[in-house]
Amino acid sequence: MSADERREAVLRAARVEFGQLGYAAATTEAIARRVGVSQPYLFRLFPSKKAIFLASIDYCFDRLELRFEAAAEGLTGEDALTAMGTSYSGLLDDRPTLQMQLQMWSAACHDDEVRTLARRRMAGLWQQIARLSGADEKRIMQFMASGMLLNVFASLDLPRITEQLGETLMGLVDRPTT
Repeated sequence: MSADERREAVLRAARVEFGQLGYAAATTEAIARRVGVSQPYLFRLFPSKKAIFLASIDYCFDRLELRFEAAAEGLTGEDALTAMGTSYSGLLDDRPTLQMQLQMWSAACHDDEVRTLARRRMAGLWQQIARLSGADEKRIMQFMASGMLLNVFASLDLPRITEQLGETLMGLVDRPTT
């Protein structure tokens, strides 16, 4: 396996470890073990645990951007947004990616490097969606807000089908007795 292939294997493993445990609790030892390499080799590929975490964030965004490019190919406007949304909905079944996204947002609350990277990558995603769809800022905000809401639904194992959602949400709260 080449160094580039090992690097990608490390990022896939790190996405799982960081996603499940968060930055603070995940260990480079567990990441190395998951990939089947030694910890010293891991640090030849990445200079620090933080570098692995940041690269894992980039890895997730890179995969999402490739998905959106493929989904929107040859489309514009609402058709492009629908195709990208459908593609994103499929990604929500990828638990390690979902968990990594949630851990990224959590880390961004207190870590300037993570926050800076997350802002830069979100800005890039925004620009990509604008370029692919031609949508205005309000529509892009709605699109991205829907995606964030879907992340929450997926993390709570709520259905993504609108007709089922209302019923499910009503079942989460105590109904008043009359």
